[in-house]
Amino acid sequence: MAIEFAGKVAVVTGAGRRGGLGEAIVRRLAGAGCSVVLSDIGAQADASTPTAMIGAKSEMQALALEIAAQTEARMESFACDVRDASRVAALAQFAVSTLGSLDIWVNNAGIGYIMKPLLEVSSDDWRAVIDVNLTGCFNGIQSAARHMIRQGGGRIINIASQAAKSGFPFAAAYCASKHALVGLVRSVAIELGPHGITVNNVCPNHVTTGLGAWQNEYFSKKRGLTVERYLEQMNARIPLGRCGVPQDTANAVAFLCSAEASYITAESLNVSGGEEPH
Repeated sequence: MAIEFAGKVAVVTGAGRRGGLGEAIVRRLAGAGCSVVLSDIGAQADASTPTAMIGAKSEMQALALEIAAQTEARMESFACDVRDASRVAALAQFAVSTLGSLDIWVNNAGIGYIMKPLLEVSSDDWRAVIDVNLTGCFNGIQSAARHMIRQGGGRIINIASQAAKSGFPFAAAYCASKHALVGLVRSVAIELGPHGITVNNVCPNHVTTGLGAWQNEYFSKKRGLTVERYLEQMNARIPLGRCGVPQDTANAVAFLCSAEASYITAESLNVSGGEEPH
């Protein structure tokens, strides 16, 4: 199935780090002819957004230029803290003003690096994760929907997680934020369906991106295992025998944004090699 997005414009948040899900999604859409606004926070805003875990403005801009040269797609970059509704609205308006429309919105920005035992989670930790992973997606849906309603349709995708379906230790805030996305899309899809807008989640299992490598170190240490042994055990419980890779998620996003998926909405699609059956 050839998926084409010629003439379409997409916004992908949390896409400023090399090797991440965001980069893979941008490359997949741009490779199919889509113009893309690549977005990330751009700089550390507070203690919950450390430099090592975010897409810096310079990296984001360089990535946009590189993808444009490789795909000949129209690419722009825009720094945006998804917790700030006014900034998210400005991102949506930038896409329309600069590239002419807003057809696809991918909420990929998230915090997956604040992992602690329950009794060690502070109120600041909780708020940071919920504000980015849940409120950030709400802000994106709302801003995108305003433009898409005027246009007469569009596609909105949240990058959720296997943690939207199953619980994991040391991840109370993360699992809560991702579970909440299931309810969020079920609700907003009902309201936006009459406007020709579909809203779905993509739920990957573990992917060893830069963030994924940090998670490997953290969870293997908690279990008293080497990273190698931890990954062996993970692969053993996945029917297809391997962890996910960024392209798996990018392909699912492309499908849900395509004409072939025009009758799919309010869903939370597992991309887990069979590990997540819920």
